[in-house]
Amino acid sequence: MSVFHAPVPEQPQKHIPGIELSLELADFYKVFADFSRIRILFALLDHELYVNELAEILSMSQSAVSHQLRILRQYKLVKVRRAGKTSVYSLSDDHVYRILTQGLEHLSP
Repeated sequence: MSVFHAPVPEQPQKHIPGIELSLELADFYKVFADFSRIRILFALLDHELYVNELAEILSMSQSAVSHQLRILRQYKLVKVRRAGKTSVYSLSDDHVYRILTQGLEHLSP
């Protein structure tokens, strides 16, 4: 007489990051929870821009844009390039582009 044994599923905790990494990820995703930061990231989707250009495009003050850019730089979502006395901002890499576009795809009907 054979006894049926159900296959042992993979351990669900296999994919759960450690506590420290989980906290870092939670903070990382909080950055995307701000309306202004999302708009700045999308403005930078296809090309780099100066702070004053971002301020004009988004109808924000330059100081407000600079504040949000500082946070985005802290989380390595944007990078800065010096152009003389001014700074030009762009998305830091293709990962950020994919995060933004996949979020749009997820929300599309």
